[in-house]
Amino acid sequence: MKVVVESCYKDAAETEKLIRVVLKHWADLEENLLEDPSPTAATMRITLSCLPASWYCSVSLLSLNCATKQRLLFLLLLFITSVLLLATYQRQLWGPQRRPGARVNKYLSLQESMEATDILNSALNYGIVVDCGSSGSRVFVYYWPPHNGNPHTLLDIRQMRDSDSKPVVKKIKPGISTLANTPTKASDYLEPLLSFAAAHVPESKHKETPLYILCTAGMRLLPESQQAAILEDLVMDVPLEFDFLFSRSHAEVISGKQEGVYAWIGINFVLGRFDHPDEEDATVEVTTGSENQPPISRRRTVGIMDMGGASLQIAYEVPGAITFSSPQEEEAGKSVLAEFNLGCDVEQTQHVYRVYVTTFLGFGSNMARQRYEDQLANSTISKNRFLTTETGLSEEKPYLDPCLPVSMSDTITRGNHTVYLRGRGDWSQCQEAVRPFLGLHNGTMSPQGIYQAPINFSNSEFYGFSEFFYCMEDVLRIGGQYNSVKYAQTAKEYCTTKWSTLKQRLDNQLFSQQADISRLKYQCFKSAWMYEVLHSGFRFPSDYSSLKTAQLVYDKEVQWTLGAILFKTRFLPLRDLQQESLRQGHPGWLRPSFVYNHHLFSLCLLVVVLAILLYILRLRRIHQRELRQVEVLDLLWVEEGEALLP
Repeated sequence: MKVVVESCYKDAAETEKLIRVVLKHWADLEENLLEDPSPTAATMRITLSCLPASWYCSVSLLSLNCATKQRLLFLLLLFITSVLLLATYQRQLWGPQRRPGARVNKYLSLQESMEATDILNSALNYGIVVDCGSSGSRVFVYYWPPHNGNPHTLLDIRQMRDSDSKPVVKKIKPGISTLANTPTKASDYLEPLLSFAAAHVPESKHKETPLYILCTAGMRLLPESQQAAILEDLVMDVPLEFDFLFSRSHAEVISGKQEGVYAWIGINFVLGRFDHPDEEDATVEVTTGSENQPPISRRRTVGIMDMGGASLQIAYEVPGAITFSSPQEEEAGKSVLAEFNLGCDVEQTQHVYRVYVTTFLGFGSNMARQRYEDQLANSTISKNRFLTTETGLSEEKPYLDPCLPVSMSDTITRGNHTVYLRGRGDWSQCQEAVRPFLGLHNGTMSPQGIYQAPINFSNSEFYGFSEFFYCMEDVLRIGGQYNSVKYAQTAKEYCTTKWSTLKQRLDNQLFSQQADISRLKYQCFKSAWMYEVLHSGFRFPSDYSSLKTAQLVYDKEVQWTLGAILFKTRFLPLRDLQQESLRQGHPGWLRPSFVYNHHLFSLCLLVVVLAILLYILRLRRIHQRELRQVEVLDLLWVEEGEALLP
């Protein structure tokens, strides 16, 4: 009779099922012995094939007495239960083995992040970030599961979604900076946002949920005394109404540099660029500031460029060592370089990043056009003071603007003067006209032309957001991968198209839904401005092929607040690691953390098997000795019986 276990049993129910099967066969075996006492019928063979190799043992019941049978049955059941439990923990700990050459889909969990958050899961942690901007404030709620215990990985933070699978976010207007003269109303101002967040975070989690109130552009413009008054009201009053984890350091006015770093962190986190690299991933050699530290090879991060209406921002990693040619350059470099550690252990350099980030005020597409029109109006008015042609001062003699579509009419009003424009649609001439507004110094667009961190264009990747995407997609319809030749050709064709034709195309819905008359009007200028920013300002090569323009990343709008909470909570994994260490100090030895190494697991299993086998052999020797004694006694009885016969 043989019982075979052909696969690993995954849970306690399956283990109980196996034990019942063994007991049934054991009972059947003893019943069969009454009819057929042969050695073959009295043998049970158990094969365990769920281990790295198949183990089996054969047990003969013919020569065992009742007490020995009971002890053996107990040991057999103990052996089966121990092996199955250990195999189950091994399976849970290491999981299914990866086939050689197989590539894991790193973003498989993105689908899960689009579903409603399971608020009944008590293992989830939560965090809240309030973005206090210039025009309004928004609250974002994030969540993450427990840390996996690896000190080299970050928390898996995701934006919370409600029961309808919509992001948990709420916005109010106007901005908090409007309370400059009434700072005591700051906590009342944020009360709707915090109540909204409190309603979505499980109440049992409130006391351990960190709350961060981060203020940006609008608050930066206020005097420090008014900033401090608003923050003081928040620090004093918010804890009275809400039980969130909130302290003085959790409310602050962040700089443009910090905001840029947080945006860079958020984008790279969503793209998975902080994970360990696979063979197919592009990598870079990173030199950290630590002495005697060899370069680290890790996954290549992406740089980001974001052009709004008023400003332009760029952020990218500088992996190589930096040298400065002068003290002035070094001082300027410190103001635009940020070095930080995203890891939970400050001693580890695996997640130390050096990022160049700077903001160019007035370099947004709308402000650039305004500066262009200001210069155009001033020069036109100045020239006509000494000339009689009066070009641009009447509709009959308009100024021919190369940055407006062909035949389009427009006006510029400055004070009591009006300048009349007529579109010429010359994209090449428009490029030359906008280039001086880059303010190049020493061939670079860096602030004051002092320092711009080098970019390795042969091993880098960039994403362009906002105007970079709108400019390529709204009317040109070539958003996505950037190709300078294709972009320039498409922009030229647009600029040379008559204004009446462009309006007809808009009426026929041939452009994107976001396109409007204003976009059509200034598209020629904005396309030339974007091209010059890229290739004359930031000096991207014309054949650069690693720039993507996008509005969403994996169908999600990535906010800088995601990067902020990643940075703010970077030390939280230490708490999970310390708790795990405390648990390991307790006598609960049957834990996955104990059998972390497969060599230790195999050794423990081998010791258990050897102990059982040795005990069985000892029982057999004892039983054989008893049989010999019985045979001797039988022989003596026989001899005595023969002696008594007459």
